[in-house]
Amino acid sequence: MIPLEYMPPLMFGGLVLFMLIGFPVAFSLLALGLFFGIISIELGFFGVNFLQAVPQRIFGSVLANDLLLAIPFFTFMGAILEKCGLAEEMLDSMGQLFGPIRGGLGYSVILVGFILGAITGTVAAQVITMAMISLPVMMRYGYNMRYTTGVLAASGTITQLVPPSLVLVVLADQLRTQTASADVGSMYLGAWGPSLVQIGLFILYTFILSRIKPEWLPAIPKEARTVQGWELWKKCLRGIIPSAVLIFMVLGTMMLGVATPTESGAMGALGAVVLAVLRNKEFTSKDRAVFRIGMVGLAAAGVIGAIFYTSEIGVSKVAIPFLQAGLVAAYVALVWMIIRASRINELRDLIVLGYQSTMRLTSMVVFILIGSTCFSVVFMGVDGGLWVEHLFTGLPGGWIGFLVVVNLFVFFLAFFLDFFEIAFIVVPMIAPVAEKVLAPVLLESMGSPEAAASAALVWFGVMLCVNMQTSFMHPPFGFALFYLRGVAPKEVKSSDIYWGAVPWVVLQVIMVGLVATFPQMVTGFLDKGIASTPSEGLVIERPAMEEEKREEGEAPELNFSTDTEKKEESEPQLNFSTDTEKK
Repeated sequence: MIPLEYMPPLMFGGLVLFMLIGFPVAFSLLALGLFFGIISIELGFFGVNFLQAVPQRIFGSVLANDLLLAIPFFTFMGAILEKCGLAEEMLDSMGQLFGPIRGGLGYSVILVGFILGAITGTVAAQVITMAMISLPVMMRYGYNMRYTTGVLAASGTITQLVPPSLVLVVLADQLRTQTASADVGSMYLGAWGPSLVQIGLFILYTFILSRIKPEWLPAIPKEARTVQGWELWKKCLRGIIPSAVLIFMVLGTMMLGVATPTESGAMGALGAVVLAVLRNKEFTSKDRAVFRIGMVGLAAAGVIGAIFYTSEIGVSKVAIPFLQAGLVAAYVALVWMIIRASRINELRDLIVLGYQSTMRLTSMVVFILIGSTCFSVVFMGVDGGLWVEHLFTGLPGGWIGFLVVVNLFVFFLAFFLDFFEIAFIVVPMIAPVAEKVLAPVLLESMGSPEAAASAALVWFGVMLCVNMQTSFMHPPFGFALFYLRGVAPKEVKSSDIYWGAVPWVVLQVIMVGLVATFPQMVTGFLDKGIASTPSEGLVIERPAMEEEKREEGEAPELNFSTDTEKKEESEPQLNFSTDTEKK
């Protein structure tokens, strides 16, 4: 008979074995969960009723999770922006702007990567697009090949950290405990500081390298700079202003409390289609006139609402007809743009491709979530949560030792797993321990235990996000390097691509250390004394087992109640209620 304390390490070891074999992660998780679930029932660790939690959580926490709807919206937005020509214009204009200085093309790639990361949220599209545009130019002007490949890959992976990153959405969904959670808005606010500092590190490295090795990063010759003066600035603004508007639509509305993450993602997807229509060569002067009328109506509605709004009565009745007229004009212009997108063959084909890539990614996420749900339910059923807690809380060095070990663990896992798999498998196991260990560190700065608990999860999540960037940059599964290899010409050696990534991985590891050392970089943007409410859904609690029940081999009973529901009975009962149902 297998002792109970051996079950969690056996499950985790089996998962590692499946990963090394190369079996698909989603099916590995599902198979392991069902296999060890059957063994646990036979050995009396829990009853058959315990597995009722698996379909309950799949339907209640996965398929009915509104937060996960943001993933297809952001994916579709990135797919549309990949082909609409925005990146090409921005890279060309920024290259002309920074061209006169050493390393100018490197600065332009880093800055454009940061801007595109804030509007696309997908690594593949960004690395491929930037490499196809900038790599031939940097090769033409004699840039060192290792620096060139490294800066292109690193500037593409920054999109993992810059809001509205898909990684932040997934981590916000997984960083939930029974007492706190990390909502998407807080994750986005917390990620801004580290993302700006990381861009600063990339720029600083380029600056130092341009001084130490000036021949590696030459300036563009004057005769190659075709646009100068006000024309150059106008060309830069044509790329920056639409990007800024789209960023506000996605992030500004969410941070102002106007829209939820799913709604802001929908607005971003719609804005990407409109931007693609505006930049298409078949967009006529008549179309521009309709669009301008709609924008004037929207601006007028905003001004009227701001002037005539009062907290007592809302918008004044006198202003309502004018407000409605402005919004009607904006909606008519929006409908017109969508119709135009459907009638332009090039855009229609682009939208179909966007739908296909979105469906592939979303299906992959859902299957991994279903598998991880089955695995985690059985893992918690055999006291896996206690095993993980004892494993990490007993480390020397307190919270510092915990962060060092966890980040090293995630760093080496990233050699074999991508960020989705790490987020769905590892994060739910470690989140309760992270809250327990890190919340006391932030208690003084956050003002209350509840706010410190939520801020601890945000801090931990952003730190993991910085760490998981490296999964795209190091072998054997560095997908950013694969994307770069796929579009690079034959004269670019694979050794240059891999060695070129090393300094940038070191910079990302340094960034992990900075976030761990200075939590204010993350928590400084969060509200003090206000805690995030745990997401609505089913919470599975495993009651403490009495020693006599263990000895007799009696199957434990379950408690599916939420934190707000209190049990009056001495014996736990089955209860499938949700957070909104009260006793």
